[in-house]
Amino acid sequence: MEIRGTTQIYGLIGNPVAHSVSPQLQNLFAEDAGLDMAYVTFPVADRDSVGRAVEGAFALGIGGLNVTVPYKGDVIPFVRAVDPMAERIGSVNTLVRTEGGYKGYNTDCGGFLGALRRKKIMLKDRDVVMIGAGGVARTIAFACAAEGTRSLTILNRTARKAENLAEEVRRSVSGVKESENKQNEIRIQAGSLARLHALTVDLSKITVIQCTSAGLYPDTDVSPLDGICGADGFLRRTEFAFDVIYRPRETKFLRSVREAGGDTLDGLSMLVGQGAESFTLWTGVSIPDDEFDKAVNMLEEQL
Repeated sequence: MEIRGTTQIYGLIGNPVAHSVSPQLQNLFAEDAGLDMAYVTFPVADRDSVGRAVEGAFALGIGGLNVTVPYKGDVIPFVRAVDPMAERIGSVNTLVRTEGGYKGYNTDCGGFLGALRRKKIMLKDRDVVMIGAGGVARTIAFACAAEGTRSLTILNRTARKAENLAEEVRRSVSGVKESENKQNEIRIQAGSLARLHALTVDLSKITVIQCTSAGLYPDTDVSPLDGICGADGFLRRTEFAFDVIYRPRETKFLRSVREAGGDTLDGLSMLVGQGAESFTLWTGVSIPDDEFDKAVNMLEEQL
């Protein structure tokens, strides 16, 4: 990659950012598309600096930014406009340059749904159980509701956090139904992960989305289901499971699902998918399937 005076700069803000693989991903996309652009990381020390970072990036002519933890909500007051889905979720991970300021989007949602579609998994009319209630879980919960799941059960170690997220999704679904005259009802419930059996006992075939850091490298011998009563029966009823973790590619949780007879998918394709969607928003260039697969293989070799 050659940097010239004409090179358009894009980047990532967050804290920390040194570990990110986004530069390798975005610079691969740019090189293969023949674009004169470069993608770098910009560490932002604290929340008080987020506004200055966004305004400074715009003043310096930065073409666009990704936003990672912990600032996906903090950037919203500093953008000129927010895409409706990102506004509904309350999370922005991509800033696109427009006249007078950046517009905020959430490509995590599209990355997640795209990863499932590439696997030929559709969420409509499925019974989905989501483990976790943090930032990634929030995005995925709204994506599940938007796709028309039959039911959504949110489980978390802290029940109150799961219940709060469930209530937010209920309010969002009600608002969308009223504005678009939708009639389909989605059953949404939440509670403690310790009550897994009681909350899912009436679900015969389950799609599970694992959204916690349990099993993330280097603590790979950990699963969110460790010590949970009824976990074995739950695994036997799991038809498909997705884990947002991509290092390792197969977590202890996914291995348990596979050994119980279920199909699985790790988080690497979601990572590439959200990056590809950001790239397209910035440049107007779509990532073809062979390029997508090339990016997955490149990152797989590095992890």
